[in-house]
Amino acid sequence: MTEKNDTEVELLSAAAVTAFRLNGQFLALAETLARPVGLTATWWQVLGALSPDPLPVSAIAREMGITRQSVQRVADLLVARGLAEYRPNPAHRRAKLVAMTSAGREAIRAIAPAHAVAARGLREETGLEELGAVVEGMRALSAALDRLAERCPAPDEARGARPAVSSPPGDAVGNDG
Repeated sequence: MTEKNDTEVELLSAAAVTAFRLNGQFLALAETLARPVGLTATWWQVLGALSPDPLPVSAIAREMGITRQSVQRVADLLVARGLAEYRPNPAHRRAKLVAMTSAGREAIRAIAPAHAVAARGLREETGLEELGAVVEGMRALSAALDRLAERCPAPDEARGARPAVSSPPGDAVGNDG
């Protein structure tokens, strides 16, 4: 490997480790903010995706970067607790829309004061300009990773290897409805 390649590899690794750490830190903060109103960080995240418009589970999953099945489980819990409801989807008969109920909107509103305090504290730690630049950098990195994923084959495909585990016949792997 060349020095340039070593630097690129180190930067990718550092970006990934930093993102993993940030994810944990944001989840811990979200749990702290959501817990007093009876939500979890994940429930808050899914409810937040429903504002202002109802969405199908697959769209929520794409926006959050997690599996459709994970979002479906959370949506079912939110519906069972009266924080969300399923509605018919005019664009797709089988993929219902998930919509926030008035109880869900009230739970989100109840988090807002503590959320504002946390946001102010973060701004005080970083400064508004630096915080804005960090967010733009994170968005740029996310977009770059999306583009990379579109043009780079999966590791097994790059080596010409077959997947170690195959799907049963007729099983549509990766079909998120």
